[in-house]
Amino acid sequence: MRRIFTIGAAALCALATQAIAQDTRVTIEASRGGSTIDRNIFGQFAEHLGTGIYDGVWVGPDSAIPNVRGIRTDVVEALKAIRVPNVRWPGGCFADEYHWKNGIGAPSARRATVNANWGGAIEPNTFGTDEFMDFVDQVGTEAYISINVGSGTFEEASEWLAYMTADQRSAAGKERAANGHSASYRIKYLGLGNETWGCGGNMRPEHYTDLMKRFARFTRNYNPAQQSGADVMQRIAVGPTDDDPAYTEAVMKAWSERDWSWSIEGLSLHSYTVPQWPPSLPSTNFGEDDYALILSTTLKMDGRLAKHSAIMDKYDPEKKVPLFVDEWGVWLAETPGTPQGFLQQQNSLRDAILAGLNFNIFARHAERVRGANIAQMVNVLQSLILTDGAKMVLTPTYWIHKMYLPMQDATFIPVRFDPGSYRHGDIVLPAVDAVAMRDTSGRLWLSLINLDPRQDRAIAIDAAGLDLKRAGGEVLTAPNVNSINTFDAPDTVAPKPISGTVRDGKVTINLPAKSVAMIALDQ
Repeated sequence: MRRIFTIGAAALCALATQAIAQDTRVTIEASRGGSTIDRNIFGQFAEHLGTGIYDGVWVGPDSAIPNVRGIRTDVVEALKAIRVPNVRWPGGCFADEYHWKNGIGAPSARRATVNANWGGAIEPNTFGTDEFMDFVDQVGTEAYISINVGSGTFEEASEWLAYMTADQRSAAGKERAANGHSASYRIKYLGLGNETWGCGGNMRPEHYTDLMKRFARFTRNYNPAQQSGADVMQRIAVGPTDDDPAYTEAVMKAWSERDWSWSIEGLSLHSYTVPQWPPSLPSTNFGEDDYALILSTTLKMDGRLAKHSAIMDKYDPEKKVPLFVDEWGVWLAETPGTPQGFLQQQNSLRDAILAGLNFNIFARHAERVRGANIAQMVNVLQSLILTDGAKMVLTPTYWIHKMYLPMQDATFIPVRFDPGSYRHGDIVLPAVDAVAMRDTSGRLWLSLINLDPRQDRAIAIDAAGLDLKRAGGEVLTAPNVNSINTFDAPDTVAPKPISGTVRDGKVTINLPAKSVAMIALDQ
């Protein structure tokens, strides 16, 4: 039987003897610098799945919900506030059955199809290429386009890239202009298929690598502004799922033996926090058993990244090819009462802690991990935003993205600490996690996570020679690990100020149980 983990006032009194703060010393090696933590680890993922697009992003220009050319204003403003670096679209499994020509031209003339992957819903194709690029422009982010390798052709993918990027001397550019956009679109990332080991075609790694070479060769970006330098489009190959090394070996071996005619600029990894399949753990009213199990599962990401990075190092010791964890997050049971196959779940304080742990892990692997996309942006899986008609609420995972803004393009700074232990039954987890960084302005920050749901931690911070004068930032916690934000109570889980005590250049800060903090350390 699952024990519901809630702590009310009476329970807090009963636990008082257990809640004495434990000491943790964190030493920041402030004089040492590391890799840049690429802002693209904060990428988003928007698949045609459930209400992720329709209602979540697109309401149509005639909707009473405030919108700009059919795109929700409230969602755009929320995403702008967290400086989203890129959005991956149109999938996911949907991408490998997506035929782009169904989604261009007059909306009334577009061909409706069946979304066989996700609930058999009708796909009206009213949100297509031009609408997505309008959305990207409104948010101020980069486009990460996943092309159809599973059921599509080289010709179809090539024509799609031409439609998006060629100028009006070509028929493709003229067609785009006729549809309302005269200038070439900017495509920063191009996914060469999706999960071809599974829903994208169930291909052997060797078969995929042969296809990948041809798609990499013939899906050209014609935008004159993206022909050289940092703006060149980056092609991301399908890579591994979880711990399976087969795709990592095959794709990286092919890359190492390539000639002048093709290349890739990234390898993807898909790795969800799913303790058991099919996903059945609830997203609300769960107990401490589930809390500990899910966090122990997500911490496997660290070893997973190390394993695939080691294989990549064998073929690419200079780390030219980045690893993109372009699907990650917790996958739970669907919310009761929502349509089957829409993958809608609630989002709790526990999920925010999970997100913070993953970002810290990505930061530790910054040399190789230079992109990641949480699944997904709105209304699907571990979403940042939930909508219902005109209503919108920001989830606890959204607030982690907001608090972690200093990490975008920051320099990783090594830290030393003894994490201690949080134990629940047979599960033993580190009680504390910490990552330090210097942001792009040179300011020193420390991310702190207390995994223990019962005990505060007294964190003693020494910045190794720096005479610290101030320490403060924000902390995310809530009454319970299963606390959520709802349309009626949107601020149950929201950041609050936190500050430390400074004495003789050192900082002491009380880190609440079950919390994530981002602390600025100033001299």
